[in-house]
Amino acid sequence: QVQLVESGGGLVQAGGSLRLACAASGGTFSTYVMGWFRQAPGKEREFVSAISWSGSTTYYSGSVKGRFTISRDNAKNTVYLQMNSLKPEDTAVYYCAAAGYVRSSPMKVHEYNYWGQGTQVTVSS
Repeated sequence: QVQLVESGGGLVQAGGSLRLACAASGGTFSTYVMGWFRQAPGKEREFVSAISWSGSTTYYSGSVKGRFTISRDNAKNTVYLQMNSLKPEDTAVYYCAAAGYVRSSPMKVHEYNYWGQGTQVTVSS
C-alpha cells in the first residue's frame, strides 16, 4: 500500500510561482509512474502532468505546458510540480497519484492506483 502526502499549496497572486511536493511511502517509489491532477469546484478531476519511473519522460496538459515542470527524486521518494506564471484558472485542489502499471495513457485518472489527500492552490487576480 502506497501513501502519498502533498505539500506546498497556498495562496499566490497571478504571475507568481508555487512548488508542490508529494512524498511517498509504503511502496517501491522508483517503479511507479507519478502524476499530478487537479480539481476545481464543480468540475471533474483533470490531468496536469505525469512522469515516468525513471524521470526520462514527462507529460503535460496543454493548459500548463511551458509553465509547469514535473520532476522526481527517487532517492527521496518525492515528486515535485514547479508551477510558474500562475493564472486564476489554475485554482484547484491538486492531487498526487501513483500508477504501478499504465495500460494506455498516464493522462487518464483511472490508470492510477493511489492518491494523496490533495493540496489547495488558489491564484488571485
